[in-house]
Amino acid sequence: MTPITEDVVRHLAGFKGDGAPVTSCYLDVDGRRYVRPQDYELQLEVMIRQKRDRGPGGKSVDADLGRIEQFVKGGLDRSRTRGLAMFSCSAHGFWRVIELPVPVHNHLAVNDTPHVRELERVIDEYERFAVLLADRQRARLFVFELGELVDKSERFDQLPRHDDDRGDWKKDHVRDHSAARAQQHLRRAAQVAFDVHQDAGFDHLIIGAPDDIARELERELHSYLRERIAARISVPVNARDDDIRLAAMEVEAQVERKKEAAAVERLRDAVGAGNGGVAGLDGVLRALVERRVEMLLVSDDFQAPGWRCRSCGYVGMKGRACPVCNHAMERVDDVVEEAVEEALAQSCRVETCSQNADLDVLGRIGALLRF
Repeated sequence: MTPITEDVVRHLAGFKGDGAPVTSCYLDVDGRRYVRPQDYELQLEVMIRQKRDRGPGGKSVDADLGRIEQFVKGGLDRSRTRGLAMFSCSAHGFWRVIELPVPVHNHLAVNDTPHVRELERVIDEYERFAVLLADRQRARLFVFELGELVDKSERFDQLPRHDDDRGDWKKDHVRDHSAARAQQHLRRAAQVAFDVHQDAGFDHLIIGAPDDIARELERELHSYLRERIAARISVPVNARDDDIRLAAMEVEAQVERKKEAAAVERLRDAVGAGNGGVAGLDGVLRALVERRVEMLLVSDDFQAPGWRCRSCGYVGMKGRACPVCNHAMERVDDVVEEAVEEALAQSCRVETCSQNADLDVLGRIGALLRF
């Protein structure tokens, strides 16, 4: 499975049909929702039928839809795949399939460029998390990316056993020796976590240990890792891998919502102060044209029709003549998708927000500005 990165998405967004349409299709194939292949195949058939009912798309689009349908019905290995992103431009022999270990929102669109907003949402929402579980003898480190286990390390340090504990001196000696061994074990566990971070990196760290052990373990962690602690969880060190994954994903969702809320609060303050932020689709599109956007914030299900000039790249809510170069503009079904693609082309950060009421009040889209 090809790792999905910002570079992959930006490269995909950079493909231009040069007059030929590009068909983008996202399909949720998660076995927890669609048990049989016929279940998700029906969802695809509905999207294709709706597209054809809206009018002829031409030979290239017909070929795109046929290829997408053939690929999906050809059989999928869903052991690690829960979402598909398919992009086709038959006129130019362009075909890309990205298999994702997380579900996606079902969506089919035809445009001059690939629709990448859903991929950007996936990257933004699923960061790289590490889970470090420990007791006084055992430590386990798990790294999850896009909800999938990508690395696993285990360490076991047997504490000394003494069957003959006669005398107070003996008991005190055994207790002190065991405490020292346990402390050394936690130090080694912290070192393993740091080594994994140095080798592959992760964005957040979750600690799973009894309170007294968690405090000692956190003291042993490198300062880089202490800064990345996102939460403590009550998961035993011998828990099943899938239980650990589910606990990590729950923390991940909480971290993402907090990140979104902080970004929206920055936007709200900037808009309120009249400096450094703009809210609403018209103002955001204008800021993108002026190349002033640092971060684009958008509600994940927000769509709106609009216009785009293929000559100079202008995007706006009104047409038909481009106010910049005076060329005729083309109407687009979703100008919000155009805004996301333009933001990526300008190397802006894109924050997709899920059910954020404060952003909805601001018009469901906003931008923090460079100047």
